[in-house]
Amino acid sequence: METASKPGRDVQPKKARLQTKKKKPRRYWEKEATLTAAGASPGPPRNKKRNRELRPQRPKNINLPKKSRIPGKPQFPKKPREQRNLEPQRNLSGAQDPFPGPAPIPEEVARKFRRIDKSKKLPHSKSKTRSRLEVAEAEEEEISIKAARSELLLAEEPGHLAFGGHRGHVATLDWVTKRLMCEINVMEAVRDIRFLHSEALFAVAQNRWLHIYDNQGIELHCIRRCDRVTRLEFLPFHFLLATASETGFLTYLDVSVGKIVAALNARAGRLDVMTKNPYNAVIHLGHSNGTVSLWSPAMKEPLAKILCHRGGVRAVAVDSTGTYMATSGLDHQLKIFDLRGMFQPLSARTLPQGAGHLAFSQRGLLAAGMSDVVNIWMGQGMASPPSLEQPYLTHRLSGHVHGLHFCPFEDVLGLGHSGGITSMLVPGAAEPNFDGLENNPYRSQKQRQEWEVKALLEKVPAELICLDPRALAEVDVISLEQEKKERIERLGYDPEAKAPFQPKPKQKGRSSTASLVKRRRKVMDKEHRDKVRQSLEQQPQKQEKKAKPLKARPSALDRFVR
Repeated sequence: METASKPGRDVQPKKARLQTKKKKPRRYWEKEATLTAAGASPGPPRNKKRNRELRPQRPKNINLPKKSRIPGKPQFPKKPREQRNLEPQRNLSGAQDPFPGPAPIPEEVARKFRRIDKSKKLPHSKSKTRSRLEVAEAEEEEISIKAARSELLLAEEPGHLAFGGHRGHVATLDWVTKRLMCEINVMEAVRDIRFLHSEALFAVAQNRWLHIYDNQGIELHCIRRCDRVTRLEFLPFHFLLATASETGFLTYLDVSVGKIVAALNARAGRLDVMTKNPYNAVIHLGHSNGTVSLWSPAMKEPLAKILCHRGGVRAVAVDSTGTYMATSGLDHQLKIFDLRGMFQPLSARTLPQGAGHLAFSQRGLLAAGMSDVVNIWMGQGMASPPSLEQPYLTHRLSGHVHGLHFCPFEDVLGLGHSGGITSMLVPGAAEPNFDGLENNPYRSQKQRQEWEVKALLEKVPAELICLDPRALAEVDVISLEQEKKERIERLGYDPEAKAPFQPKPKQKGRSSTASLVKRRRKVMDKEHRDKVRQSLEQQPQKQEKKAKPLKARPSALDRFVR
């Protein structure tokens, strides 16, 4: 028998009803979290004491064996940081990353930067040494992964190196990866070697003639008109290969069409010292009488001659801005000249041994090779000449220096000596910012082909090489007046002159001869008055421009001056 409940007995109190109705506000990003929490299996409450009680207790006075550190037992290194915590993380909006973790790296790219061969097992050693090796291997693996991720920022093709020996050995290689491009023996002495407009072609000055090879070591041309060549220089914007020979001739070869543009006789004997000015493409030649001559293919005589030393000139170098020139001679003097004005020496220094080789870096550092010692001087800034008081760096080699050259866009100085080739680090030598449209060290093969076509279309003619390139943008007034004078002589009259005034005929007797002459004279007088008025207006301006001379102290003999 069921009994009816009393009214009001099962009703909750008012305070309890308010607590059940009042709910915690839920945000939109907590929606999925509550659903997962609702569907999760119930578990024990998260209580530290409860968890501690549930753990298995180790009995006392029992020595359990520790972790085995036997060398033979494989010990796995820790995973790199980038591979940890690959679980997808949620944002504040509740969105989930569809690609959790870092981007995968191709194995071929990572293998290129990996230095440890994982196929080889570690040698049997002590556990402590083995653990250190495994930690080092894990760090190296993490570094190789980071290097593979930043592959686009690394120098893949920054430059190439070509070198030749006196016994006929010629080789070209990739400067960074040290990958050999070609290696040949020409079976005769090599005096100089130069890359042309790209690394696909290079010229070699051999004992007899000038030869041109490709990057596979195949001989393409043999220029017999350039014989007994001692020095080579290439002008990239003009596609000209300048050669200096023992016979005293300076020859310009246009490599784009394969013709000799000019062959100039320096009349100074054997030419063994030559360099180029990167600013204006003028060739500097050093002679045995202590002078340096500046040459252009447009003129048969030197543009200028500078007396630099009391003895013969041993080496010449010009900086990248074309402002300063460094020379060394047999008098053991190292001098720096300013090429902007009257070619006056700015500084000089006496060296214990004369410098046989000089080179400027992109930032204005000067390197000099003396016997087996290399000194580097540094200036106060980019626009200042290098200070010769104290060397910035000094390095001693294992043999005598035969050549030196700064690597573009890298703080490295390449040294060729009797013992081989040495790369010397010179901080602050290279230009960190490059113009990708002019000279891009990271260009690909496709970009190189496109640049070659554009450079051929924009080739500067050899006739425009001069001391001041800014003069090309100015108007040649002398040539313009000469052409005008020749044109007047050829035609017999001046076509640009103003036609004489011819009065129009009038009617009713006003076109008589006397009236026509009167009208002509009136116009001529008016033009004459205008010219006189204009000359009078310009005369005081000229007098103001003239500086008033300082009056000397009056003398008693001034009365005899007429």
